[in-house]
Amino acid sequence: MLLPTTEKISARQPIDELSSVDAVFALLEGQQAAISSIHAAAADIDRGAEVMASAIRSGCCLTYAAAGSSGLMALADACELSGTFGIPARAVRIHMAGGVPADGYMPGDTEDDAGSAEIAVRDVKSGDAVIVLSASGTTPYALAVAKLAKAKGGTVVAIANNPATPLLETADVSICLETPPEVIAGSTRLGAGTAQKAALNLMSSLMGVKLGHVYQGMMVNVVADNAKLVKRATGIVSHISEVSMQAAETALNAASGNPKVAVLLAKGCSASQAQDLLAAHDGHLGPCLQSLKTNQN
Repeated sequence: MLLPTTEKISARQPIDELSSVDAVFALLEGQQAAISSIHAAAADIDRGAEVMASAIRSGCCLTYAAAGSSGLMALADACELSGTFGIPARAVRIHMAGGVPADGYMPGDTEDDAGSAEIAVRDVKSGDAVIVLSASGTTPYALAVAKLAKAKGGTVVAIANNPATPLLETADVSICLETPPEVIAGSTRLGAGTAQKAALNLMSSLMGVKLGHVYQGMMVNVVADNAKLVKRATGIVSHISEVSMQAAETALNAASGNPKVAVLLAKGCSASQAQDLLAAHDGHLGPCLQSLKTNQN
């Protein structure tokens, strides 16, 4: 029986036979090769992003589910969505086999507990996007989540590192990141994990773009809940509106911290006009500004 790629031994010289510096280069090359695997999945990543955006547009939820290292990648992506793109926290659910670790111990046997998948899909409904990850593509927990979520009407986006695996065959959107054998055989926290996290970065960022939360390369729906982010949001409003930082700060305060509304206020809109414009253009700032420009002309 052929081993899946994620379990194969690399053809390169064993890392423990290399000097420390050469070992660093070998590990780095492994990471770079893993990242390169994402190119072939670009179209599927776009499809996954649209599924996520559609769920948020319709008031539904995103559910991330995985085990082990894949679960940590999912956790990292999910936890950034609220601050970066203003996605409501209630619309993002995170499930790891065995729960999110509270210390440095992450038991391995929880990935075999298909029964606990019932908890992950308990609140899944039609219109929800369910993002499921498994490096092998055969993890019992991940596969059970995918099957149960589909049965409840959720749209499943699956990420795996081995092709033609049960998880990918179950999903509505299959993202295969065919990473090469790991520098340390079977240690999928290395290349496979890096490719998964990068793919999640791309997919969730593209979701933000599709939702109108990025304008001219800036995060215009950022939640400014610390000093650094308040300064960033103020700078965004100042740059787009072409007003001083002081005027941008005033507008941001009047907009209760919402950069999109603040931009429109700084452009001369009333609060109600700003809200109406954003509603008319599905939250996309560009068309709102174009509409103002057209009316001024």
